Amino acid sequence: MTAAPAATILVVDDEPDLRTLYELTLLREGYQVETAGCLQDALQHLERRRFDAIITDMRLPDGMGLELLRQLREDMRTERCLVMTAYGSAENAVEALKAGAFDYLTKPVDLKQFRTVVASAVQADPAASRVPRMPAYRQPAPGDRGHAALQRMAGESESMRMVKQRIVKVARGMAPVLVRGESGTGKELVAQAVHANSQRAEGPLVAINCGAIPENLLEAEFFGVRKGSYTGASQDRPGYFQAARGGTLFLDEIGDLPLAMQAKLLRAIQERSVRPLGATQEEPVDVRIVSATHRDLAADVLAGRFRQDLFYRLNVIEIVVPPLRERREDLPALCEVLLARIAADAAMPVPRLSAAAQAQLARHPLSGNVRELENLLHRAVALNDSDELQLDHDALEAQAETVPMNAPEPAAAAAPMAEPQATPPPPEHLPRDLQAYMDQQEREILVRALHENGFNRTATAARLGISLRQIRYRIARLDIPTPQESDAHDDTG
Repeated sequence: MTAAPAATILVVDDEPDLRTLYELTLLREGYQVETAGCLQDALQHLERRRFDAIITDMRLPDGMGLELLRQLREDMRTERCLVMTAYGSAENAVEALKAGAFDYLTKPVDLKQFRTVVASAVQADPAASRVPRMPAYRQPAPGDRGHAALQRMAGESESMRMVKQRIVKVARGMAPVLVRGESGTGKELVAQAVHANSQRAEGPLVAINCGAIPENLLEAEFFGVRKGSYTGASQDRPGYFQAARGGTLFLDEIGDLPLAMQAKLLRAIQERSVRPLGATQEEPVDVRIVSATHRDLAADVLAGRFRQDLFYRLNVIEIVVPPLRERREDLPALCEVLLARIAADAAMPVPRLSAAAQAQLARHPLSGNVRELENLLHRAVALNDSDELQLDHDALEAQAETVPMNAPEPAAAAAPMAEPQATPPPPEHLPRDLQAYMDQQEREILVRALHENGFNRTATAARLGISLRQIRYRIARLDIPTPQESDAHDDTG
């Protein structure tokens, strides 16, 4: 693998033997090489000329290699920088990528990987080998692709404004992005916005649901297949990495990937190359990785379900999408966008949501987030026969009675009441009738919860972490009197 002869590389390392080894390896590949043994020497090289790439050790006798990244950014230079770190220092690697490094290598450096990563940084096409850094954060202009992608993320709450600002900032670089959030919050929209606001917007965005591919097909789907590699492989077929070349690869539900495939994915990301099934050589691939999950990957790492090295590779920059219950002020805007989309699909005028329906949504748990909201609106449009859109009461109750999509484990679901005295003190003497005593305690808790929630049974059920059906059963069994209008409250809840 030989790069263009004119490509020039600066190697910065304080160990003379290693510096010589890297220099000779690069010279054999056809590069022009200059070397420096310390930070000040490297800065002087940068003052004299520009390079196609810079390879620097993290720790130098007179400073940190990251200082070179800072200088490049201040001078708005476009050299891609590779950082070498001590083996196992994952925190340093993450720090380097966040600072703008193109990639990092762990010491002792594998020379094959070294050549592959350098070849990715220095490409034949100068325009493709550099991704200019934007000098500062800028809001995308109305009408451009990035602005349109952000507009699809309806809502102007403080939390959503922060998410959108972070998207635009992280889109400028090449660092991997991990999008976290509950199911139905719109993580794929975040990935689309990152791609649309990046320098790769003209390239493809390839989205994969890692949990939807059978385990025995994962390698072929990710890396491609060569003709004749197995029975039925009648022609070469590219994988997702090849399809996303020059663009962004979105790995949705990355936490569902089996451990064996995690190791292969890590290698592909690390070496920026893949080997299709049946191939004898690896192919270089140039993709940016954006991944998403609703799981706690850090906990999965501790439990041995997710590789720590892959976690550090993917979680360089994190974007957390807030659940809908934490940004209810965005409901009107979300409803407007969703209703316009539903109406367009049905070739009908955009319906208007009634005031009663808006009040219902404001009180509904919406544990399924935007996905649940869209489901409710879609059902309402299908059943609507008036000028104003009303919500389907049966659908609201049915969804409230199901286990929430993002509920905690049953043991932790029922949070204690707000006041410390909510938990009744133990009796001075053991009760003669245990069931009667427990019924009395349960009745007192239910009565207080109903009062606090205005006798709205749906809201009370959500507060106590039980279903609406269970609330009704307990009210009837414990003979709890409720106002006559409580049924109407249930309809709006």
